[in-house]
Amino acid sequence: QVQLVESGGGLVQAGGSLRLSCAASGRTFSRYTMGWFRQAPGKEREFVAVIRLSDGYTYYADSVKGRFTISGDNAKNTVYLQMNSLKPEDTAVYYCAARNTLVVVTNVDRYDYWGQGTQVTVSS
Repeated sequence: QVQLVESGGGLVQAGGSLRLSCAASGRTFSRYTMGWFRQAPGKEREFVAVIRLSDGYTYYADSVKGRFTISGDNAKNTVYLQMNSLKPEDTAVYYCAARNTLVVVTNVDRYDYWGQGTQVTVSS
């Protein structure tokens, strides 16, 4: 069983930055694929970014490419999402998710473990 705890959300003005953290339990963290997803009010949960911790491979949604950076620290069992140049449309609850596999996917229903989410609000 893996437990995920997100932190770092908050209120920021458009153009600002935030860094989200996701702390994971478990002894084989480096064998996991970790994803960030978000869900805005009235919308479905959507993929944001993913990292394969064994080799650092990353992949991003087009809407955040060039503005967001996902990274991982295997020693700390923590994944980060650095968000720069934030826009009001980035406002959502952000969730961390994990899969015990090296196969990178972006589908919400392919992830086994989820955190409780952290709110990100970007004001215009």
